[in-house]
Amino acid sequence: MQTESLLKLIGRAAPLFVEDIQKHGDSLAEKISQSRFLVVGGAGSIGGAVVRELFAKNPRALHVIDTSENNLAELVRDLRSTIGYTDGDFHAYCFDVLGPEFDAFAHNAIKQSRPYDYVLNFSALKHVRSEKDPFTLMRLIDVNIFLTKKLLEFSRCAGAKKFFCVSTDKAANPVNMMGASKRIMEMFLLGGKSNTAVSTARFANVAFSDGSLPHAWTQRIQKRQPIAAPNDIRRYFVTGQEGAQLCLFSILQGNDREIYFPKLSAKLHLITFSAMAERYLQDIGYEPMLCKSEDEARDRVGELIAKKKWPCFFFKTDTTGEKDFEEFYTDGEQVDWDRYEELGVVQNEAFANQDQLSEFEGRIESMKRSREWTKTDLLTAFSKLLPTFAHKETGKTLDNRM
Repeated sequence: MQTESLLKLIGRAAPLFVEDIQKHGDSLAEKISQSRFLVVGGAGSIGGAVVRELFAKNPRALHVIDTSENNLAELVRDLRSTIGYTDGDFHAYCFDVLGPEFDAFAHNAIKQSRPYDYVLNFSALKHVRSEKDPFTLMRLIDVNIFLTKKLLEFSRCAGAKKFFCVSTDKAANPVNMMGASKRIMEMFLLGGKSNTAVSTARFANVAFSDGSLPHAWTQRIQKRQPIAAPNDIRRYFVTGQEGAQLCLFSILQGNDREIYFPKLSAKLHLITFSAMAERYLQDIGYEPMLCKSEDEARDRVGELIAKKKWPCFFFKTDTTGEKDFEEFYTDGEQVDWDRYEELGVVQNEAFANQDQLSEFEGRIESMKRSREWTKTDLLTAFSKLLPTFAHKETGKTLDNRM
C-alpha cells in the first residue's frame, strides 16, 4: 500500500519524524554503513521494515534470523527486487533462537571473532489473544522474555556495542499478559549495567502489519468474507516505515537503558477501528454496509458484494485484556522531552531488583519442569513481579469474535 493511501486511512496528512530525520539522517546513515548487524525476527512487519532501512544504507554485515521460511524468502525477494544488492555481507537464516541451532550459530560467531556491533530483536508474540490458554501463554513468556534474555547474554559475550529489543505501548501500565510480558522483558533488559548498552522502543499499532486487525481485513476481502471491528476502541497508528525509523533512533542514538516513543500530538491521530475499516472499504471501491449481527454479515455477503457494498459487523469490546487508551510512559518514569521534535525518551536511572527477576525465572522454570501450570499460576507470577498489574479478565477472548 502506498504511503499516501496508508496515511489517509489512519487519518493523517503527513508522516511522522520528518524534522528529526532531516536533522539526524546523515549521522544515522553513516553509523549504519560502518557497522555489522544481527536482526532476529527480521522477517516480520517491523523487523522487515528495519532490515529494509538498514539494507538501503549498505552496512558492513546484515544477518537476519527468523522462524518463518516463507517470510524470509519474501523479504529477500523484496530487497532484491527494489534495492538490489549491497557491498556488505548479507545472509538470511531460518531457525529458532530458543533452539540448539542458535547455540551453534552463537558459538561460531564468538569463536571466529567477528562480533556484531548491534544485535536487534523483533521476535514477539504480540496478540492479546495469546493469553487464551496456559500453553500459548507460556510460549508468549518464552519468546517475549526469555528469548530476549538469551539474546542479551549473547550480545554481551560477543562484545556488541548495543542490544535493542522492541517493546510496546501496552507495557506502560499493562492490563493484559502480553503487555505485562513486555514490561517484564524491559525489566530484564534494563536491570543491570554492562559494556553492551541496551535500549528499546514503545510505539502504537503498526497499520496493516502482519496479523493485525487491519491486515485481517485484506484477507477477508480476498476471501469475500465480512469485515468485523470494534467501534469503541480508539488507537494511534504508525506506518511500518515510521516504526522502523523510531527503532533506528533508539538503536543508533539511544543511551543505555533508554526507551524511545512517539510524542502524542494532533499529528499522531486517534482513530477507531470501525472508522478505519470504513475508510479502507471506501478506498477500494466499496460502500460499508452495517449489519446487526455476525450471522447477518455472513448471510448477506453474496447479495451485498454484487451491489459494490461490503457487509460489516461493528461491536462493543468485551474481550479480555483490551486497554481503554494508549500510553507510552508512566507517571513514575523520567522523560526527556527536548532531545527530539517528535520523539520522547524515557530515562531509567534505577536498576531492576535482580533477586525478584531471578525468583520469577525460577518460578517459570519450575512450572515447565512439572509440566503442569494454569493461567492463574502464570498470572500470580506476573503479579508478584508487577504489583500494580491491573489484569482485565472478562472470560472472553478474541477467538470468540469473527
